[in-house]
Amino acid sequence: MPELLFAPEFDSAIPYIQRTRSYYLALGYDNPYVWAHYSNVPFTPLKKSLKASTLALITTAVPYDPSKGDQGPGAPYNAQAKFYEPYAMPSTVNPDLRIAHVGIDRKHANLSEMACWFPLNAARQAVAEQRIGNLADRFYGLPTNRSQRHTLESDAPRILQMCQADGVDVAILVPNCPICHQSISLLARFLEEAGIPTIIIGAAKDIVEFCGVPRFVFNDFPLGNAAARPQDPQSQHIIFNLALDLLEVAPGPRITVQSALRWSEDPRWKLDYMNIERLTKQEIESLRSEAEAARLAAKEIRQKTTGR
Repeated sequence: MPELLFAPEFDSAIPYIQRTRSYYLALGYDNPYVWAHYSNVPFTPLKKSLKASTLALITTAVPYDPSKGDQGPGAPYNAQAKFYEPYAMPSTVNPDLRIAHVGIDRKHANLSEMACWFPLNAARQAVAEQRIGNLADRFYGLPTNRSQRHTLESDAPRILQMCQADGVDVAILVPNCPICHQSISLLARFLEEAGIPTIIIGAAKDIVEFCGVPRFVFNDFPLGNAAARPQDPQSQHIIFNLALDLLEVAPGPRITVQSALRWSEDPRWKLDYMNIERLTKQEIESLRSEAEAARLAAKEIRQKTTGR
C-alpha cells in the first residue's frame, strides 16, 4: 500500500488567538484579551471596474523617524516608534516605512525589505498594467490600537474622511502584528459600511476571520511579511493581483482566498511564534520582565502623546 504523504499537523495556519492567550497567561497576565467578533459582515460590491477605479493603500507600518531609536532589522520592540494618530503620505514618493510592532515575528520575518509589508511597488505596477485606474494621491496609516472602541470611533472615521477627500473607490489594507490584523479588520468593516469596497492582505487568518471581513487574501507567512516573500518580486505581483482578482469576483462577504505561495519548504518556523511549550522557565521569567517594561513604557508614551 503506498505511503500517505500527509503534511505535518502543524503545517497549517498558526492559531494566533490561542498562542497569544496562552503566552500572556504564562507571563502572568490573567485577564485574556477579548478579540473583536461579529456574526454579520458588511459588503459593498464594486461600483465601477477596477480599470476606472482609484485605489488606496492602508498600512499599519510607521514612517521612520531616526530620533526615535533603533527601528531597523534586528531591533527589539521599540515603544518610542509606535504611532497613535492616523496619518497620510503622498503615494508619489518612496517612503521609508518600518514595522517595530511588539508582535511581529522577529525570528522569521524579513524586516529590511519594505515590499514584504507595504505593496506600493506592486500597486504602481498594477496601474502601469492598467489593472487599476490609478492610485489615490495619498496612502494612509492606521494605528495599532488594542481599544476596539477607539479604532471604530476615532481612527476609522478619520481614515474614511481621508479616503473620501481623495476620491477613493477601493482600498487594499495590509496589517502586521496580531492587533494590527484586528484594527485593520475593524477598519475594513467600517469602510464597507460607508460604501468603499475593501480587501485585506494578511497573515493572521484566525484573527481576521474571527472578526469577520468582506474579502481576505491569506498568505501563510510570518507576521510582518504579509505582502510578499523577501527578494521575490514575483510574489509581490502574484499576491497583489490575487487581491485585485478577489475584489472583482467576490460574490459576498467572508470570502477568504489563500495564496499558493509557501514561505519555506520547512514548515517548522510555524512552531516558534509565542509558543509557550517551546520556552524554558528562565525564558518565561525574562520575557515577563521585558513585557512589563514594554507595557509601562508604551503607557507612558501614549499618555504623553495623546493624553489618554
